[in-house]
Amino acid sequence: MLRISKLTDYGTVILACLAAQPERLLTAAEVAERTRLGLPTVSKLLKKLHRSGLVVSTRGSHGGYQLACPPTDINAARILEALEGPFALTECSGEASTCGIEDSCQVGHAWQRVNAAIRRALTEISLAQLAGAERATPTVAPLTRMPRATSSATD
Repeated sequence: MLRISKLTDYGTVILACLAAQPERLLTAAEVAERTRLGLPTVSKLLKKLHRSGLVVSTRGSHGGYQLACPPTDINAARILEALEGPFALTECSGEASTCGIEDSCQVGHAWQRVNAAIRRALTEISLAQLAGAERATPTVAPLTRMPRATSSATD
């Protein structure tokens, strides 16, 4: 199953918290209180987000954290890559493939197309949309249920 990690989910919650007050520096303790996440987890994720360039930190008694750029300029793909590394569904889908059967694989090209489509979809969703400040416009038609086949008593 394709699923982001709990820490990536929490990292997105932290970014949404910072996006809610972009003009204000928030301490790790304030972020922990507002998100109801543990302070050690928040501190760890803020450091990782800072290293990736999504968050800036200011030291001192009036210091704290804030987004490095507007939430509309941060997309879901960038968040995932900051917290989980390069996006790749399969070994051959990433930029640096080390797959031993890539030359003879019959399904690799299809997985690369799937990977590219998912990554493209992730780049179209901003942190502002994830945080609920801006409605996401679906670019893919929603799934609909197929009508059930009915059989009549006369069949």
